[in-house]
Amino acid sequence: MLTRDEIHKRTMTEDGQLMLSKADRDQVETVWDRYQAQQPQCGFCELGLSCRNCIMGPCRIDPFGEGPQRGVCGADADIIVARNLGRMIAAGAASHSDHGRDLVEVLRRVGEGQAPGYSIRNEAKLKQLAAEFGVSVDSREPAAVALDLAHALEEEYGTRRQALTLLARAPEKRRAIWQKLGITPRGIDRETSEMLHRTHMGVDNDWVSILLHGFRNALSDGWGGSLIATEVSDILFGTPQPTQSQVNIGVLKADQVNILVHGHNPVVSEMISQAAHDEDLLALARSHGAQGINLAGLCCTGNELLMRRGIAMAGNHLSTELALVTGAVEMMLVDYQCIMPALGSVAACYHTKMISTSDKAHFPGMEHREFHPDNAARLAEDLVKDAIENFGRRGEVTIPVESVSATGGFSVESIVGALGGTPTPLIQAIKAGKIRGAGGMVGCNNPRIKQDYGHVTLARRLIENDI
Repeated sequence: MLTRDEIHKRTMTEDGQLMLSKADRDQVETVWDRYQAQQPQCGFCELGLSCRNCIMGPCRIDPFGEGPQRGVCGADADIIVARNLGRMIAAGAASHSDHGRDLVEVLRRVGEGQAPGYSIRNEAKLKQLAAEFGVSVDSREPAAVALDLAHALEEEYGTRRQALTLLARAPEKRRAIWQKLGITPRGIDRETSEMLHRTHMGVDNDWVSILLHGFRNALSDGWGGSLIATEVSDILFGTPQPTQSQVNIGVLKADQVNILVHGHNPVVSEMISQAAHDEDLLALARSHGAQGINLAGLCCTGNELLMRRGIAMAGNHLSTELALVTGAVEMMLVDYQCIMPALGSVAACYHTKMISTSDKAHFPGMEHREFHPDNAARLAEDLVKDAIENFGRRGEVTIPVESVSATGGFSVESIVGALGGTPTPLIQAIKAGKIRGAGGMVGCNNPRIKQDYGHVTLARRLIENDI
């Protein structure tokens, strides 16, 4: 059994500590158990000094200078570390940017009239983005504009131009630096593909050159795929505004059908949200003994719902298994990214139905039900019905704490609006020394560090230093 001290070393949250204790009693393996079982982890890999990029390897470099200093191909430590980092950047950029591509597909299908349940929620942003891409908006129906804009956005992925269109939003001085360094991103998919090429054996063997292309690859995501995903999400689902909600595992309800959505793509969660508020389905839930349907989010999909709909957030990456340990979750739906393959095994210990929804993300122990623009509304209703029918199969339910209040929805538009329509007050406050700057905290938890400790500590330090 885990001691109190061991549990407190794993997470600083009260709900996390209580559910870790229950998982231990239930003999349910969690991410912390698997992390502990991996100790000690490979020191060569931790330092980035192992290489499996070709079949002459695997190779590794001795960091103390006593063993091999070059791989079979002759790559030294600097080259191998740069290659490994470059490939990690490529994988991350590909994931974020592919998310954007999926949203562009939905936008295109809305324009074609083939996406029942989806619509244009923000016509002003549709017109604004269309203008940036040279798409005519005068006297045209939103659907027609959406279709042409979708085609223009799709071209950003494979463009052969010298720069991505949305780079025009960056300050001119910043763009000049990128141009001088030769890292202006030219196409979203192009930079990821080129990174994989450069880091193959016998191609780019200058670590500075590899890392510079890493910057270019990252920029292709930040000013390409990820930015497109944000803008198209606002067009389809509305631009977030500050909203009050509740967070932590306490958002689960003992007397309601609990459905959790987990992943990154709002295309799925938005349809589930609509179905969960359907009066016929609410009546069906009551007929099965539940008081209602409670939808909550996890990770990035949870943030999407919180920002736009005020829907409660059950937790982050390291909370996903713990939410299932409550025994209160009828269904968890996942799309892609940050979804541990262990979730199916944890759910099997309880009554929870696990549903995977993306054509590119299949998981062991999960039922696969693919969402597409033409079937999403109907499939969402079917899945909510399945969750309702699962309500009666519950065993023991443990919801450890009360939820706490949170405010989300701070989009660029809402922040600028709060400043009176211009960032000038913020700039003046920085110039006057009232605050030293503004920072965004991005990223999730890692079992290497106590859950939430890094985020909370960093936030406190920033606030203490007027940031």
